Amino acid sequence: MQVLTFTSLYPNSIAPRHGIFVETRLAAIQRVASVEACVIAPVPWFPSRHPRFGRYADYARVPSTETRLGNRVFHPRYWTLPGVGMYIQPIAMAAAASRLARELCRTGFDFDVLDAHYFYPDGVAAALLARRMQKPLVVTARGSDINLLARHPWPRHMIKWAAREAAAIVTVSEALSARLIELGVDAARITVVRNGVDTERFAPVDRHAARQRLELPAGPLIVSIGNLVPEKGHMLVVDALRELADVRLVIVGDGPERARIKQRIATNRLGSRVTVLPAQQQQDLKWIYGAADVTVLASSREGLPNVLLESLACGTPVVATRVGGVREIVTDSVAGRMVNERSPAAIARVVHELLSDPPSRVATRAFAARFDWATAARAHVAAFERAIAIHSPPRTGVRARIIAPEDRIGAPPRASRESRHA
Repeated sequence: MQVLTFTSLYPNSIAPRHGIFVETRLAAIQRVASVEACVIAPVPWFPSRHPRFGRYADYARVPSTETRLGNRVFHPRYWTLPGVGMYIQPIAMAAAASRLARELCRTGFDFDVLDAHYFYPDGVAAALLARRMQKPLVVTARGSDINLLARHPWPRHMIKWAAREAAAIVTVSEALSARLIELGVDAARITVVRNGVDTERFAPVDRHAARQRLELPAGPLIVSIGNLVPEKGHMLVVDALRELADVRLVIVGDGPERARIKQRIATNRLGSRVTVLPAQQQQDLKWIYGAADVTVLASSREGLPNVLLESLACGTPVVATRVGGVREIVTDSVAGRMVNERSPAAIARVVHELLSDPPSRVATRAFAARFDWATAARAHVAAFERAIAIHSPPRTGVRARIIAPEDRIGAPPRASRESRHA
């Protein structure tokens, strides 16, 4: 089977952790099935590589093509404009990828299925591309694409259109499936395939050795790992620490909230008990989880959070807010506890309960084994096969348009631009 993966959420040589969960899933699929894959991962066009332009300069530095884990990865550039980006981004992404996809087909990679990740803008762009190429499309919903962007009229309209165009739809949690059904998507066309976890990469380590490696003292330790953005709730965890005497906190991540988090730490006079580390490579995260007694995730929304699966695989129980797919992970006391109220007091109370009566690390590790990648990968291959089997190309002579005629309903509603944090 030849699979063309289409997503802007994919690692590259400049941002090797960006969208790593998509690359991990593709690698798992290739371990269980005979799948040849290419990846089209568009990036915004920017004219300068000068460091003063920050992440925009990083876009310019991304190579046009590279090879990762044996797969060819292409990074076509697309135009995006401030103020109208939410509307034009899917069209721009599809236009940037169209010539490349045709060239791949012409030179021997006449792919069987288009595998898209994140419904908007990526899934909509992929639907445009699939219609033009007359190929079956599978779209995976991952979190904020459905939980956040679908709240806005124009993205919601186009997400529903892309869902109709897709031969199959995958969600990483039952919660996302339910949300798509609320939007009017046929439940029979949705398959829930939860993320897996690499239990070889994420495995228990000696806690004393882990703390020595991180230069941390003995005593109760909690960690909060993820992008430093408001949605992840790191600030709530800092505030909860005021009610957890003698507990230390390690925060791991990068993002725009770093300065505010450090200011909150200083304001609360917690500098001696809180360590803030930059984002870590995947192979190094096991030492963070292994050093901790509890991993805390205080998110306001989630799809199926990988951080929880990684922590459990390392034998470290979790405390997490009861949002999205969290309730599909924390289903047993050996996994940890959920917090019903997203507040510092509630987080502190549940963390204290877990620290006072922790499960065995062996039992927590064993619990994580149910989220194995092999099972998930086989379910994805089955979804691809179903999509290929049921695909009906458009009638001969029907021209694939950038937007289907029935969707030309006039100017799109105005919608605010939102950041994506999967």
